[in-house]
Amino acid sequence: MNNTILNFMYAVLSAIKAKDMSTLKTLLTNANYVEILDLIQELSTEHQAVVFRLLSKDAALFVFERLDTHSQNRLIKSFTEESALAMISALDPDERVRLFDEMPATFVKKMMSALSDVESEKTRLLMGYKIQTAGHIMTPEFVRISRNMMVSDALMKVKENAKEMETIYTIYITDDSRHLEGVISLRDLWIADPAEKVETVMQHMVAKVTTDTDQEDVVKLLQKLDLLAMPVVDMENRLVGIVTIDDALDILEDEATEDILDAAGFADIAGKETDRSEVLTKGRIWKIWAVRLPFLLITLAAGMAAGLILEGFEEILESVVVVAFFIPLIMDMGGNVGTQSSTVFARGVVLGHINIKRFTKPFLKELCVGLSMGVIVGVVSGIIITVWLGLPMLGLAVGISLIATMTFAAVLGFIVPFVLIKLKVDQAAGSAPIITSIKDISGLFIYFGLIALLMHAYIY
Repeated sequence: MNNTILNFMYAVLSAIKAKDMSTLKTLLTNANYVEILDLIQELSTEHQAVVFRLLSKDAALFVFERLDTHSQNRLIKSFTEESALAMISALDPDERVRLFDEMPATFVKKMMSALSDVESEKTRLLMGYKIQTAGHIMTPEFVRISRNMMVSDALMKVKENAKEMETIYTIYITDDSRHLEGVISLRDLWIADPAEKVETVMQHMVAKVTTDTDQEDVVKLLQKLDLLAMPVVDMENRLVGIVTIDDALDILEDEATEDILDAAGFADIAGKETDRSEVLTKGRIWKIWAVRLPFLLITLAAGMAAGLILEGFEEILESVVVVAFFIPLIMDMGGNVGTQSSTVFARGVVLGHINIKRFTKPFLKELCVGLSMGVIVGVVSGIIITVWLGLPMLGLAVGISLIATMTFAAVLGFIVPFVLIKLKVDQAAGSAPIITSIKDISGLFIYFGLIALLMHAYIY
């Protein structure tokens, strides 16, 4: 984020905090739409609502249309019913349907009944098609002309309808029953002889999709043919809508995200993760406490339990003081492996390399990795301690403890976030504290248990 946006955001937040609506309105009036969009995307939902109420109708619509549907959904909940209806009514039909797909059915029904007859009919048309098909994502607003029209008349019709259409750069030729017959670009129409008929300059071969074509296939075809829009026809070849390139880009992003999350078995909690991220990065401090403090209290309890364990092995510590030297080594090595494993798991899930629905294979591999690393580090440490202190039993105890602790930490690094995901608990805030707590307690038990077993001759 550049300094201009940072300064603008600081000024806006200061005005909101001071409840200085006059200054806030001046700041927003003097800012361009892109600056406001950048600002909105960084604000909490509460602050977004304050800013939106002061925006002009055009600025509010510009920003709202460019937010993702999840952000639109959260934001519109903060609007009054009247404001929500005004914003939804101003959206293009395809954008409106994308938003409705994310909203409760009761709210959608209420908004639909409040829309004008024309807008309601357009919206119902798209909602009648299966989700993620060309029919569901198309816009019914496009320019169509007749092949028998003169070029001059066709240009006049384009001009008359331009304001109502989502795009006018591609114009479709149909008969009176809307059967698709051809296509022509606005450029070709503009440079054609005004006295010619459209049929002499139009392209008769038209790339098209049907209403039940998968949206991903539509995007691929648009990319392959380098088109600005793709006509959508019904089973009788009647033109019912178009999919524009800007919608295709949104779909491409959605599909890529969905593929990654679905490959990871993570798609069903994507919305929850977005909400949690919103709370942890932009929420009130007490909401952040509510997410993070419980896990830290678990760590606190585990730390107290570790203290009790050390107290229980006080006799060993007094008898063989050197034993205490290697407590940090065992705990730190286990902690490092646990952190590495949980990071590998999180990265693998996000990038689609680990499928939660097929968890066994990556889990067993991480178990082998943890065990092999533990063996290497444990053997090296045991040899060094034996040579350094001349206490082979201590070297053996440390070596075995490292093997066991590092292997267990690797297991925890995969198991804990996996379980938290399945329980729909925030794994981002919870994994590290839980892994650390279990690993520390188990590591101390293993270490001192081995010391008591292998070095009993040194204990008095």
